[in-house]
Amino acid sequence: MVKAADMLIARRADTRARADFATWKMMAKLNGLSALPEDAQGFLAGYKKLLERMSEAEATEATITEVYKSYYLEMGGAGNPPDVQTRPPEPVKDNVTAFRRPLPKPKKAVPFGTGTLGGTDKRPLPVALIFACLVVVYVSIRYYYWH
Repeated sequence: MVKAADMLIARRADTRARADFATWKMMAKLNGLSALPEDAQGFLAGYKKLLERMSEAEATEATITEVYKSYYLEMGGAGNPPDVQTRPPEPVKDNVTAFRRPLPKPKKAVPFGTGTLGGTDKRPLPVALIFACLVVVYVSIRYYYWH
């Protein structure tokens, strides 16, 4: 019977083993094998030997299992490490959508006789009118303080 604490250790060890092994493989591909610790180099050497006898997927799983067992004992697991059921990878969903311009909004129909010309919406105030109002305000303030 597996205790809950041992199962927790087992999950952590399995997760760490998978992450470390992926990192080690990438470091080896980038010619950084000499920078890895000795135990990592040993696991990768065993992985290369397994590749001669079996497929890459099988060799990867076998090596990860060895690393997992080592980590389980290192983390304080008791006895033989329990089998950790790895979830099958979920199919990757493509969540990227192609960019499309939004459809133009249809113009609202204006009933006849509403007071707008040609059915256009209200136009903003012309710039000249706004400028004229600002001049009037400025002149009135100057006039108020000078007199």
